[in-house]
Amino acid sequence: MVTLAGCASVKPEDYAGTVPRLVLEDYFLGKTRAYGVFQDRSGRLKRHFTVDIDGRMEGDELVLTEDFVFADGERSQRVWRIRRLDEHRYEGRAADVAGTAVGIAYGQALNWRYDLDLKVDDAVYRVHFDDWMFLHEDGVLVNRAEMRKFGIRLGEVTIFFQRADGAPPAK
Repeated sequence: MVTLAGCASVKPEDYAGTVPRLVLEDYFLGKTRAYGVFQDRSGRLKRHFTVDIDGRMEGDELVLTEDFVFADGERSQRVWRIRRLDEHRYEGRAADVAGTAVGIAYGQALNWRYDLDLKVDDAVYRVHFDDWMFLHEDGVLVNRAEMRKFGIRLGEVTIFFQRADGAPPAK
């Protein structure tokens, strides 16, 4: 999407009225599969991975269990607990997220901002994610996340999500 070039100036509200509307609790309920890549700041592909996601509601929380498999054989898991605060705002928590992720959704778009404790070899680095998701009519959800540390751009993660049943989410 061309409007992503300057994410700093783009606001979630800019997507009000766009369709299909992204509702996390609808999209991620059940099984989802994702395919992703990480590119360093020069655009060089550094890693690629798949993620199998199991989503369920526990009270007012959407619980997402994400099982990652990287091309080099590494495996990891992240469990998100996400709550809708109002029509447009979400908050999310996971063991490797420092504090609370803040999400704002309008129309087909959602913007997450959070700090993640990223394990690299034997070290852990706290990095900031500015994460944008866009839902398409065919049910594919595109995710582009910029990763920074001390304000310096480290790279970008791009992920394509598809519901395991192949159907677009409820509208």
